[in-house]
Amino acid sequence: MDKREKLAVMDKILRELDDLKNSETSVLKKIAQIETENINLGVGLLDKTLPDVHENVDKAIEEIDQIISKFTEHRNKFSKDNKLEESEEAPKV
Repeated sequence: MDKREKLAVMDKILRELDDLKNSETSVLKKIAQIETENINLGVGLLDKTLPDVHENVDKAIEEIDQIISKFTEHRNKFSKDNKLEESEEAPKV
């Protein structure tokens, strides 16, 4: 795999990580919705277990954010070190 292909794979991974974050955010919203609906319902099982699930998903989102940030730095350094950003800006003919 040449350097340009590696950069393309890195970009794909960043898109997939962003998609993963968006999916986890949707899961977190669903959990919050269930928690809200259970306020009126008052099922103890949900009162007891959902906060832990909420916390775990929230933690996962934070971890994904950190991975995205660190991997973006890695990707940008790779691009700079291999002088790939210059050719990215060049117009395609």
